[in-house]
Amino acid sequence: MSVNRDAILKAQCLDDCFMPELGKVKKGKVRDIYFKDDNVVMVATDRVSAFDQHIPNLIPYKGMLLNKIAKYAFDSTSSIIPNALVTSPDPNVVVQKKVENLQIECIVRGYMWGSMAAAYEKGARDFCGLKLEDGLLRYQKLAEPLFTPTTKGDVDEPMTFKEVEDKLGADMAARVRKLSFELYAKGCEVAAKANPPLMFIDTKYEFGLDKDGNLLLIDEVNTPDSSRMCDVSEWETKFPKIQEAAKAGNKNVTEVLKDDASLKVKEYSKQYVRDILLENGYSEGKPVPKLSEEQVVECTSRYIQIYERLTGSKFDYPEFTTSAKQRLFNSMKASGIIKGYCAMIFAGSNSDLGHMQKLSDALDTYGIPSKKRICSAHKQPGQLEETVAMYNTSVEPICIIGCAGGTDALSGTASFSSLFPIISCPPDGKNDSCLNNPPGSSNSYIYRPANVAKHVAQIFSIHDPAIGKVLTESNAKKVADLKKADAELW
Repeated sequence: MSVNRDAILKAQCLDDCFMPELGKVKKGKVRDIYFKDDNVVMVATDRVSAFDQHIPNLIPYKGMLLNKIAKYAFDSTSSIIPNALVTSPDPNVVVQKKVENLQIECIVRGYMWGSMAAAYEKGARDFCGLKLEDGLLRYQKLAEPLFTPTTKGDVDEPMTFKEVEDKLGADMAARVRKLSFELYAKGCEVAAKANPPLMFIDTKYEFGLDKDGNLLLIDEVNTPDSSRMCDVSEWETKFPKIQEAAKAGNKNVTEVLKDDASLKVKEYSKQYVRDILLENGYSEGKPVPKLSEEQVVECTSRYIQIYERLTGSKFDYPEFTTSAKQRLFNSMKASGIIKGYCAMIFAGSNSDLGHMQKLSDALDTYGIPSKKRICSAHKQPGQLEETVAMYNTSVEPICIIGCAGGTDALSGTASFSSLFPIISCPPDGKNDSCLNNPPGSSNSYIYRPANVAKHVAQIFSIHDPAIGKVLTESNAKKVADLKKADAELW
């Protein structure tokens, strides 16, 4: 299966897409996650990780391909369990229902592979409370699929089924195990129908409860980032040779592969990247090496192949006329998930919360979304600079309102580094300290919250005609009220 190498190398990749309007972003290794109302907005970037480390490269089309595969898998498994998918406003974005995550990674293994195989070769026989017999080989099909759950966190710890029962209750534990086996069986069925056929090795599932207590399938499903797959023909050709070599030399498979690397089974998973790093001498504590151009193309190629073979659909190389960030921003705005602008209210103390709320209420009259942050220029100067630097990466236009009393260093410090306008509106009356900032500080000063809101509306009106309409109507009403009052007197 050939791929368009030139298109891959010229692709606009997505590293991140910070949208302050959506609030605090939870940055995963490869996804940026926002919580908005009753939904979770998940941005699948083109970042790639291995061994819990970010790789310096971006992998073209990776995010959108994973979303396409997950969407297909969600549709094909909806008869087994409902899922949390709501919509996909952009190729790199999925919106799912907000749920209470069960905090269990439900892993199903059909073959002796991966970390289990590595531990087995070192003598381990107990996996999540399950006892395995001696004599098994890496790549060998297990007598029946195994449920090997882990905790969900920065470090995933293996769990026995008893521990899952203690956490979820016996009924829910039994239910998610049963569903995991059914979903894995469906994954095997779909993989076997691929052209050419694929072998579905292992995978993980996550579940959550919605606000009504319904159990839903969440996160991603049966993708190369959450599963392992390989060609059936390759496994059928190589595994008998591996068995023969292991038996003849009384070796485990890792030792066999050292003697003959050509017997290694090509995976469609994140293992390809892990193998590259190991081959380049990576070990814990060392800098992560950069992938070569050809390795990047191979990564993308594997994602494309899995998508086309599992779904039966051809991957159309997108021809976007804008950057990936701008395209995503436009999609989010067009879908109504964001308005496309935001006012950030920065205060120097939690004692300023009341004034912050006045500013927020005034902005509401123009329909301008706002978010609040507290960061003292005096007590947290380093954090203030880091915070401003973060907001400088915003893909949408923002305006920062400084709400600090006393000697207002917040507005001046922020305005020196900010790429966006800063307005000072101190909570302690006509405080002119923010007017005496040194050269390079560019904050403006407005005393009344209502006037701050109008000024912000004027800044954003170019981005949203609705704001311009509110401004025009507000001005017209004020003039009409003045004329009416004059008429009553004259």
